[in-house]
Amino acid sequence: MRLVSVSSCRPGMKLGRNIYNEDGAVLLASGVELSEPLITRLSRYGIDYVYIQDSRTDDIVIQNILSDETRIRATKEIRTAFRRMMEDAGKKRLVSSYQLGKSFRPLLEDVIDELAGHPEAMIMLTNISVTDHYLYQHSMNVGIYATMLGLAHGYSKEELMVLGLGALLHDIGKTMVPLELLRKPGKLTNEEFAVIRKHAEYGFQILKDEPNIPLISAHCAFQHHERIDGSGYPRGIAGTDIHEYARWIGLVDSYDAMTTQRVYRDTMLPHQAMEILFTGAGTLYDQEKIALFRDKIALYPIGVTVGLNTGETGVVVDLNSSAPHRPVVRVLEDADGQEVQPYEIDLSKKLTVMITAVNKVSVVQF
Repeated sequence: MRLVSVSSCRPGMKLGRNIYNEDGAVLLASGVELSEPLITRLSRYGIDYVYIQDSRTDDIVIQNILSDETRIRATKEIRTAFRRMMEDAGKKRLVSSYQLGKSFRPLLEDVIDELAGHPEAMIMLTNISVTDHYLYQHSMNVGIYATMLGLAHGYSKEELMVLGLGALLHDIGKTMVPLELLRKPGKLTNEEFAVIRKHAEYGFQILKDEPNIPLISAHCAFQHHERIDGSGYPRGIAGTDIHEYARWIGLVDSYDAMTTQRVYRDTMLPHQAMEILFTGAGTLYDQEKIALFRDKIALYPIGVTVGLNTGETGVVVDLNSSAPHRPVVRVLEDADGQEVQPYEIDLSKKLTVMITAVNKVSVVQF
């Protein structure tokens, strides 16, 4: 299988993995041949990348750190809860009758148990389902990132529960923000941005008295846009005045926002987003937290096409947990763009070879 951006898909390519609708039903099945209308629909639905069948890489196995079933269930729970909150906001009610803790605690327990079963796994998230709102997918992604990092950091099960609930619900305050602002494709005015910034306070107000939601989780919603140099919002607090969990969530919230398709800009690839995070190390984010995140994230996801400084083109076929920036690459084309008999280079051992381009388009063989 190959991981190909939807913008690089061409008619005749065949899907390598299922794509699901909001309810967990298969929208497009593995093996379906793409057409121009299908490619357009995928782009419209917010799908950034898809797995494509390719005889030269059909032995690549993508191991999920979280099962498709659990991810789909999580997205549905988030969608149901957030839609209820939006309905209540439309009725001018800040406090919902929807009991968030009742739904999210058992869900998070299952997420923690699944992630704990893959302690050495690298985090590699790609959209496998269609959703009608960026907020649902983003909330789930941030929950997975934060929980996985909490496991790597060594938090206890109860600490992971508090962190995970804060991460899954960090943006719930956006249910109080007008939908047209959340979906605005152009640049926000200062007044519009001020309205959106209120979501951190709204989130705290929603969660602080919610049964079975720890107060610290509510503070995660309140503080996830604060930064350690005091430049964040809503209160401009700094350093350790920001709860440690909120600092984790603020980091992965920024990363996922950069690597997920938005109405106003294209998605970034993981290594690009990580470079931006490191520019804020020590000022916006804790340096040691970024370093742990870098060591746990798949900077070059398995299946992605890369260009090498040798001029050759290949596909990432394996990851090196000790050197995430130097994966194993299967070379498919030479420097002249001609197909070669595939062979593999472990970049952690061949240090003179480097990745210089990502998602470089090469001919896919069916």
